[in-house]
Amino acid sequence: MVSFSRQLVCAALLAGLSAVPAIAQPTTAADPTRFEAEIQKFDESDRATPMRPGGVVFTGSSSIRLWTGLAEDFPGVRTLNRGFGGSEIGDAIRYLDRVVLRYKPSQVVFYSGDNDLNAGKTPTAVAADYRRFVEAIHAQLPQTRIVILSIKPSLARWALVDKMKEVNRSVQQMAAQQPAYLTFVDVFTPMLGGDGKPRPELYVQDGLHMTRAGYEIWRRALAPALEPSSGGQR
Repeated sequence: MVSFSRQLVCAALLAGLSAVPAIAQPTTAADPTRFEAEIQKFDESDRATPMRPGGVVFTGSSSIRLWTGLAEDFPGVRTLNRGFGGSEIGDAIRYLDRVVLRYKPSQVVFYSGDNDLNAGKTPTAVAADYRRFVEAIHAQLPQTRIVILSIKPSLARWALVDKMKEVNRSVQQMAAQQPAYLTFVDVFTPMLGGDGKPRPELYVQDGLHMTRAGYEIWRRALAPALEPSSGGQR
């Protein structure tokens, strides 16, 4: 584990970059301040009830934000939800200190990417942002394990399916190269029906966000990758 983290730090130094610039330059064209009010609510919550180090932080876009039953779904795991709806990978990188790093988690669960594709980013650019997200965490927290959930299929964005598959393959390959630090969890395949298309019962009316049945698929897929936490919540 130590040798890998040193490689990441050395690579950053050789490139003339520190961990801070890497976090400060996400590849998103959207307004960089559009989530500030939501992030400030996290700040307020943390001041009221600080999280002890060593838990599992869930972050990413609305599919994480709307996962309100984490404590019930993963008993014995000290979870914290820091998802913010509509976000892209670059937004998670921009706010990394406030949604991940300050908690010093033992694990991070990340879901993002389909908003990026929907905004017109190429699969290559999205995969590169995943890599930057992982490297930015490990530059500061070299012992923290990261679990990336695959981009999910959806009725609303089925036109992007080929691009989703391409990104998922790239992230899966990245995880295979760093198995001690990075885990890829496939939620794409189990959300498809016998016809190879998204199962309608897994989605709410907008065809994008999930019903409880969809989250149950995620729970089953993710549970083997999570480590138990000591103590109660927070």
